[in-house]
Amino acid sequence: MQRPLVLFDLDNTLVDRRGTLGDWAAQFTARHGLGDEERAYVLDMVTERAYPSTFEAIRIRYRLPISAAELWRAYCTDISALVTCPAEVLDGLGELREAGWRVGVATNGAADIQRAKLRAAGIFERVDGAFVSEEAEARKPQRRHFALAAARCGAVLGEGGWMVGDNPVNDIGGGRSAGLRTIWVSGGRVWPLDGPGPNHTVSHVRAAIDLLLLHAADHERSTV
Repeated sequence: MQRPLVLFDLDNTLVDRRGTLGDWAAQFTARHGLGDEERAYVLDMVTERAYPSTFEAIRIRYRLPISAAELWRAYCTDISALVTCPAEVLDGLGELREAGWRVGVATNGAADIQRAKLRAAGIFERVDGAFVSEEAEARKPQRRHFALAAARCGAVLGEGGWMVGDNPVNDIGGGRSAGLRTIWVSGGRVWPLDGPGPNHTVSHVRAAIDLLLLHAADHERSTV
């Protein structure tokens, strides 16, 4: 029997990006002698999109005596030290694989920071594959992103599967367009878009894992 595929978003799905960035911004501004107003600006910058070019803009704005490359390397190191994935989620990824699932990560972002987070949080060794958008210039919600993520897990989109994530457009809309069933990790939010919603809504990612495990068990019983 074909192993089912599930792809997970990384930021604010498997790990708490918002909280991690808030802690990092406080550390960064304290280190460089910047105040609360500057902390809000820096946090907005990296929340929008964290790439080496972001740190060139920060360096110029605050006339920091450090190169953008050095700032970026420090950011990757600092974020890796701060990021965590809840133990019950890590356990759940293992449970999915034990139940026969192909488990992957599909994430937008810069390859070095996203892969550093995957390793530091203990996710990398618990999945079959991971694809980061910068690796092939294919960003969610593009179908090609999901195809490449599936390929990293030894699967193809035509075989079906699931996408789990917090972003209504990138994860849910993109996953649906790629032919995947979807689970929205709402964090308590109300679905914000008109038109089709996700196949399922859960408040946190462990609930999505439990739903998938139950789905697999029901499917196995129905085929016996």
